[in-house]
Amino acid sequence: MTVLDKPPRIRRAARILLLDPAARVLLFRFTPDDRPPLWATPGGECDEGEDFCAAARRELMEETGIDCDPGPAIARRSSRFRTFAGEDVVADERYFWVNTQACSIETSGHTATERAVMKEHRWFALAEIDNWHEPIYPENLADLLRKGMTP
Repeated sequence: MTVLDKPPRIRRAARILLLDPAARVLLFRFTPDDRPPLWATPGGECDEGEDFCAAARRELMEETGIDCDPGPAIARRSSRFRTFAGEDVVADERYFWVNTQACSIETSGHTATERAVMKEHRWFALAEIDNWHEPIYPENLADLLRKGMTP
């Protein structure tokens, strides 16, 4: 097996479905140099030895300033993609549902990479997601939200 045949690394990540009191979900707009802009939920890669729940709590704090227990994962997703650093990976993502009373967030905990590519964020109403003019990830976000909002 050559380096070119090496299978992609499994990238374990925690993603947060953060909803405000109006049931809007927070998304960040990513503007990398090598692809069109896209929107995604808060979250990121698990540190070595970190479980998904701990990563969700850490990422939530780093990216929004909100410190709370994310509870159990409500969904899992796997996909293959290229990171902003140019590495091909297979994502193993767990999604956590978090309700917040906050309507503003604190982004001072963003890393240098995040500050370079995550310059905008906004709260999206469910009705806005399906027909948004730029890609939103995960692709099934509206379905996840509908499922989570159903009593």
